[in-house]
Amino acid sequence: MHVDGAFGLWARASPERRHLADGVEGADSWATDAHKWLNTPQDSGVAFVSDAQAHRAAMTLSASYMASSDAARDEINWTPDWTRRARGFAVYAALRELGRDRVAALINRCCIHASALARGISVLPNVELIAAPTPNQGLVRFLDPNSSHETDHDLRTDAVIQAINDTGEAFFSGAAWQGRRVMRISVCNWRTSAADVERTIDAVASVLNG
Repeated sequence: MHVDGAFGLWARASPERRHLADGVEGADSWATDAHKWLNTPQDSGVAFVSDAQAHRAAMTLSASYMASSDAARDEINWTPDWTRRARGFAVYAALRELGRDRVAALINRCCIHASALARGISVLPNVELIAAPTPNQGLVRFLDPNSSHETDHDLRTDAVIQAINDTGEAFFSGAAWQGRRVMRISVCNWRTSAADVERTIDAVASVLNG
């Protein structure tokens, strides 16, 4: 059993939100991204495997021209990459600098901002809240006021997303949910503030009123 916890696994670091990931401890392996909530470089992924020997057996490659030694852990036996930069250093540095309490505070703050952003957008005219952020990811949809057809709502949603992004005030991506087009709300940057949330809501309102 594998758990892909790109965002969700980090809920375990927050006392207020760790219940959202109850049961993940029963898996055999877990993966998450440090480049999201920790804001480390883009390709900083983290994998955890309960059976260390099985993991090493799956990753280890050898050749007659390769020197080996048991004096220290050789990362070539633990990852699919033969050569790579020291990704783990940036992750270690971020965790060391933040500590447990500030990681939890960062996660909680982003979740609060995501909820406020989704709530603020959802009360604007012809906006439907599809999914409230859990923990920091939400979905909204923009309805065509002149139509009741799903296709027109889909076109309206994509057009509004593009118009918001064109303002340069915020960036949102589109997604599909149960066959319908939606806008994905995600907050994970440690610099995001309540003022940024209000500014983003204003940008969305301006597009809808335009």
